[in-house]
Amino acid sequence: MPVVTFVKQDIAIEVPKGANLRLVALEHGIDLYLFPNNLLNCRGHGLCGTCRVKVDDPRALSSRTLADERKCGWEGKNYRLACQSQALDDVTVETNPRKILGWMNHPIYERMKGET
Repeated sequence: MPVVTFVKQDIAIEVPKGANLRLVALEHGIDLYLFPNNLLNCRGHGLCGTCRVKVDDPRALSSRTLADERKCGWEGKNYRLACQSQALDDVTVETNPRKILGWMNHPIYERMKGET
C-alpha cells in the first residue's frame, strides 16, 4: 500500500492504491485550501484549481485528467490537482505550494515579460 507524506503537516498516511489525494487529506484533517477557498471550492470536481499541490514524483500518481492539465499543466509536471490525483505509489505532497513568479509563469503572460 502506498504511503502519502504531507510535508508541511509532517504526516505520513498509508492509503489503498488508487486513493484520491483530496479525500485522503480531508479525512485526516489536512487543510488543502486557504481562506476563502475552504468555503468556495468545487468540492473535488476539478473546476476551480484551489486544491493544487506539489508532489515529489508525479509518476507515483495516476495520469493527468483533462481538468488537471487545464488547471496545472502550465506549472510543470510536479503540480497537480489533489481532487484529480490518485496515489499509486509512495509520494510526498506539499499543500498550498507557491512558486517564485506564481501567475507570471503562465504562457499568457510571456508577452508581458518581454515588454518589461
